[in-house]
Amino acid sequence: MTDVNPVGRVNGSSPVLPVTFNNLLSAADRLSGIATKTPVITSRTLDDMSGATVFVKCENFQRSGAFKFRGAYNALSRLRESDKEAGVLTYSSGNHAQAIALAGRLLGIRTTIVMPEDAPAVKMRATAGYGAEIITYDKDATSRETLAASIAEERGMTIIPPYDHVDIVAGQGTVGLEVMQAAHDLDFIFIPCGGGGLLSGCAISTKHLQPNCKVVGVEPTEADDATRSFYSGTLQTVHNPDTIADGARTPYLGKITFPLVRAHVDEMITVPDSDLVRAMRFFWERAKLVVEPTGAMATAGMLSGQFDIKGARVAVIISGGNVDLANALSLFQEQQHT
Repeated sequence: MTDVNPVGRVNGSSPVLPVTFNNLLSAADRLSGIATKTPVITSRTLDDMSGATVFVKCENFQRSGAFKFRGAYNALSRLRESDKEAGVLTYSSGNHAQAIALAGRLLGIRTTIVMPEDAPAVKMRATAGYGAEIITYDKDATSRETLAASIAEERGMTIIPPYDHVDIVAGQGTVGLEVMQAAHDLDFIFIPCGGGGLLSGCAISTKHLQPNCKVVGVEPTEADDATRSFYSGTLQTVHNPDTIADGARTPYLGKITFPLVRAHVDEMITVPDSDLVRAMRFFWERAKLVVEPTGAMATAGMLSGQFDIKGARVAVIISGGNVDLANALSLFQEQQHT
């Protein structure tokens, strides 16, 4: 039997990684004609602000409003027929919930979603609208993973987690494939990080197609578990972090995403919530794009001054645009008075 250590090395040799570039290519074929090939846009104002030539990948235009649809559809479409008939279950604060619900509706698979009671109302409404059953829980009193496992066992359902799944990572990595096809000779790509599915998948595609491009993962200051894990080499955790980026409130990187991030990502950085609001407001006011706080993380990281990007060619990924409008306006108003 092969011995594998926590970072995925076999007997001290090169890393054995759970997701490869070929997995991404297979996912791209599976998603062709199903997922939206979202635009990569430019903004002279953003170029002036950063001093770089910036390419913005708009996954806020993806089906269900976020990149999560790619991984969800890829994973559900690969299930055995018996598992499809039994239905699937997941746990999510919103975007993965919506993605699983929509993918399930398209594929005729019954879906059940475990969501925190304080999940954004707009995301709960959309999830229910796609036909999923929603089970809410108190995140201060209950572990979503434990609750989901209990329900899945009782009902005989398959769990499709939000990020720590080979087919989820492969699907999310198709975002990076499209960026690399649209923008050549990149010096940097900034990618938001929650559980690491999007980051690890896009890092795989970037390093395969443009190996000299520096991959930078960005997460909130108050939810810095991935950054600490990346630099320490040991999986770190965070419990219910206080950040407006609800998509980045994940407690830790996973067994699949952690070694992928360590192998393919060059740097990890954090940004405060105030920077997320500023980046979000830029997109709303100047680019006319509806972007949620988590979706603005990569741009906030690029603009944070932590890297010298003057004259560089830079890509940033907007991960989603599912935001409660009243809450967004409140964030903008609060920052205006601080």
